[in-house]
Amino acid sequence: MNLYRILKNNYPITVVIGFQLYRLFMIPFFGLMPQDAYYHFYGKNLALSYYDHPGMIGYVLRLFTSVFGKHVWVIKLTDFIVTSFTLMACYYLATLFLPKKKAQNAFLLIGSTILISILSLVSTPDVPLLLFWTLSIIFLYKAIFENKNQFWLYAGISIGLALHSKYTAIFILCGLVGFLLFSTKYRKLFASPGVWVCLIISFVVFTPVLWWNYQNDFVSLNFQVSDRIIKFSEFKISFRKIGAVILHQSFILLPILFFAIVSMTFKYLKKIIFKLKLPSQKTLFLLSFFIPVFLVFFLISPFIWVKLNWMMPAYITGIILVTIYLSPKMRKLQLGFALFFHLVLSIQVIFYLVPIKSDDTWYGWDDLVNEVKIKQKTHPHTFVFSFDNYKTSAILDFYLDENVYAHNIVGYPALQFDYANQNLSLLTQKNALFIDSDTSFKNGKKKGDIPPELNVYFDEITELEPIIIKKGEREVRKFWVYYCKNYKGR
Repeated sequence: MNLYRILKNNYPITVVIGFQLYRLFMIPFFGLMPQDAYYHFYGKNLALSYYDHPGMIGYVLRLFTSVFGKHVWVIKLTDFIVTSFTLMACYYLATLFLPKKKAQNAFLLIGSTILISILSLVSTPDVPLLLFWTLSIIFLYKAIFENKNQFWLYAGISIGLALHSKYTAIFILCGLVGFLLFSTKYRKLFASPGVWVCLIISFVVFTPVLWWNYQNDFVSLNFQVSDRIIKFSEFKISFRKIGAVILHQSFILLPILFFAIVSMTFKYLKKIIFKLKLPSQKTLFLLSFFIPVFLVFFLISPFIWVKLNWMMPAYITGIILVTIYLSPKMRKLQLGFALFFHLVLSIQVIFYLVPIKSDDTWYGWDDLVNEVKIKQKTHPHTFVFSFDNYKTSAILDFYLDENVYAHNIVGYPALQFDYANQNLSLLTQKNALFIDSDTSFKNGKKKGDIPPELNVYFDEITELEPIIIKKGEREVRKFWVYYCKNYKGR
């Protein structure tokens, strides 16, 4: 009875618990995503860092699968548990800035978003990033506003771990420096040892990533930065890219919350830029970890493709701020959108009514693996490879009890597969099965031609019957299959 009263008197927390139970319920229905498999591949091949990102998500998945076994539900449970800790940290952070009722409203706003559902069900570097991002801001608050010097140390460790999750964690340091520069009251902290201890500790914790990059010609940093700088320097404005950012951000936050955040951003920028009026110290602190991330990625969106998850960290403090301005009517409307979108999401996940014309799907991978195993029985002693970026290769590597290979088999860069200690020379003179996803699936026929990349590396290539994945009686996915004889090596 006491529990009932507590839940009733804390309605927003009760609703968020309901959303979390929904996400937990969805785990058995949500199949393995290529991202899940790829970051499990990180954990399978432990290293100080990796080609695409630092390795925190791989380490966390390795920990959980080592304890509970290599199962899809373990991968999903890992994301769910880490994101649940992130949610709890978000609520505590909100209580530092808002009265109890409004802190609970902020908790409800973020806890009911599609953003949290994505983080709870799909493995990406953002899963640990948002946890350590939130903890870093909590520790910095304690160090700055409560003058607790030991929290500079905790903040340094947490920022370093955030950098171990994703390079965009550098915005935490940018936010800290920006806040201190603009704050007339706390600018003096630059002269205190605490700030410098925080910066040095974060750098020390991040050192393994830098060392791995040094050993590998800084390939990871170049991959993340140089290509995007080149695209940005071309200065080709694309309204399609701007529209895509607005659409996917209003999807993950849901429309009411997203456009409320956009409106709030303009209001604060107008005051700061045109009226030269800074907000209160605590508001400035929250803005320092919101506006740089949100504004930078929004401003570059006309020139490069800004991915769905890049802005996610900004919303931790952005949602706390927007809670102050969002009316009860708008909160109810936001919750209505949340319930509707989650209902639609669950119907799609469970029944797969709309086939996805992409490899970024949860459906059909286990059926593909079963069919590949059948192909291997009829074509024994073959290794398996694919080169649709990383997706099919990572999925097959997760399920098959053998190494699976990627684009490196035919001499092209293959992301982390190039750095996974796969000795390709051992494959020379062996036969192979090449699996190629047909994302524009139109019929069940063979492709009728041989991918030209294969001809250079194999003596003879034969197209086999394609693998067709069904949902009931509907054909929803297709994979071309090639039997390749006598690999010549690289």
